[in-house]
Amino acid sequence: MSRVSELTIGLALVMAIGCGVSNAGVQSDKYPKMAAVDQYLMEKNAEIQLARSAAPDSIARDATILVLGRQGYETAVDGKNGFVCRVDRGWMAAFDWPEFWNPKVRAAECLNPQAARSMLPIVFLRSRMVMAGRSKEEILSALKAAFENKQLPDIESGAMSYMMSKSSYLTDEDGHNLPHLMFYTAHTDAKDWGSGAAGSPVMSAPYWFFSSQEPSQMKGLPAILVFLVPVADWTDGTSAGKHKD
Repeated sequence: MSRVSELTIGLALVMAIGCGVSNAGVQSDKYPKMAAVDQYLMEKNAEIQLARSAAPDSIARDATILVLGRQGYETAVDGKNGFVCRVDRGWMAAFDWPEFWNPKVRAAECLNPQAARSMLPIVFLRSRMVMAGRSKEEILSALKAAFENKQLPDIESGAMSYMMSKSSYLTDEDGHNLPHLMFYTAHTDAKDWGSGAAGSPVMSAPYWFFSSQEPSQMKGLPAILVFLVPVADWTDGTSAGKHKD
């Protein structure tokens, strides 16, 4: 597996903007339905610690921390620097991702202020619906309607996030965690960033908020491109070393 495709798979779950496409109802054999709610929950202090580990302490110590409750994400710690850290579950991924309902997924992420303003309304809507037991189709329909009715925000210029936690569990695929930064833009040509070029550290995942494959029809949904930039160290100060691929 190439480094680009590996990260695309491993990071497909990262954000809650997933809005799906025509094959949103596709489900994997391994995780055909949502697990019991308790399997997605964490002990509160452990979740706070994991969420903070997404970004350097200089950022995370003053960030707002969200934790997943039985009705969706809720504020556990009020911050003061505009950053917001949380732990994503598999159902924050593209709707056709095979591990969408994987209860083991714990993906720590810390959003900068622009990303927080852009994405948290989507996070809150989606998490409330999941925790209420809504189906993929129902969640998708609600998200599409909210975007079409301008009830959800556009991506702000400068939106980015940190995913540098050594303790995240992104996928059942072994070795698919790598410290990195993510930059969000309205859809543009990935080549403008040198994405995928030989020797370039920049990777990109077009439309992975919506589907693991770029859809041909995106009516009512924002076109977003995510650039992924690996970094050398985890937030605990240890080196990530050479990635296996």
